[in-house]
Amino acid sequence: MTVNENKAEPGAGNRLALVLGATGGIGAAVSAKLHANGYAVRAMHRNAQAQAVITPQYEWVGGDAMNRDDVIRAAQGACLIVHAVNPPGYRNWGTLVLPMIDNTIAAAEAVGARILMPGTIYNYSPDSVDLITENSPQTPVTFKGKIRVKLEQRLEAAAGRGTQVLLVRAGDFFGPGAGNNWFAQAVIKPGAPVKSITNPAAPGVGHQWAYLPDVAETMLRLVERADELPSFARFHMEGFWDHDGTQLGAAIRRVTGQFGLRTKQFPWWLLRLARPFVPVFPELLEMRYLWQKPVRMSNDKLVGFLGAEPHTPIDLAIRETLVSLGCLDAAAGPSASQQRLVADAESVAA
Repeated sequence: MTVNENKAEPGAGNRLALVLGATGGIGAAVSAKLHANGYAVRAMHRNAQAQAVITPQYEWVGGDAMNRDDVIRAAQGACLIVHAVNPPGYRNWGTLVLPMIDNTIAAAEAVGARILMPGTIYNYSPDSVDLITENSPQTPVTFKGKIRVKLEQRLEAAAGRGTQVLLVRAGDFFGPGAGNNWFAQAVIKPGAPVKSITNPAAPGVGHQWAYLPDVAETMLRLVERADELPSFARFHMEGFWDHDGTQLGAAIRRVTGQFGLRTKQFPWWLLRLARPFVPVFPELLEMRYLWQKPVRMSNDKLVGFLGAEPHTPIDLAIRETLVSLGCLDAAAGPSASQQRLVADAESVAA
């Protein structure tokens, strides 16, 4: 089954995790966090041999998340299945999302593994309450949101049959290795020094962001205490709440030292004009409501359980993100204020 000579073996108490979507943003971040904390990581990919060369510390197995037999075979011996796989190119949700979660559920039931997966804000409408909790009604207004509600209903049903499920919902991802996301595809232009900032939100509208390493750390901490949780556990992260849509841009200016960077509004009109010709544009337009009204989640339940939410100071998070995107020279080093933030963050962690 494996293409890697150095197979990862479960440690004491079974510490083998199967990650579906390990080459994606959240899948890669969670894989690295699990591996660094003593888990053996098995990752499934259609081109396992090539991936084994890139990250040989994992056990790579061939397979397709749309093939139930492949997933069940890959899950043998695992105590945890990380479901971080998404339809490629943000498309074909209607034909791929639910079959993939059904296969993961079948594999978890077959081997007795817990399911860990990231949630989305799509489940909630723009008319949701000011602070969305884990018990807030899910009344989506989009096609994707309705599919995500069905997905969570299937997970909850699986939990009722005895499978342990842990879902962590966060805002829009950004950070090193985050892949396709609004920060890297819209807010700034990767591969060059920042020359301007683009804001997809309507003026004055807040938006919720999530620094990917913080999301992965949160997931790890919850997994490590998962035996204290009910069979179906759902948590929301606060991440970085940009209360008026200008705070993210302000952090970019501080980190780059370019306080004169201008902010441009995102050209939604261009997406409308070009949507017949660019397949992803209709998908993006469907989610515009998240930028037209504030949709904010409360992390009270998470803080009540963990004591605190893992949180990287925003300037440090932006700096690491810009360096990873080729927009900032890592050799320049952080500013004095950013160094103080590092010291403060380390003292809090200690």
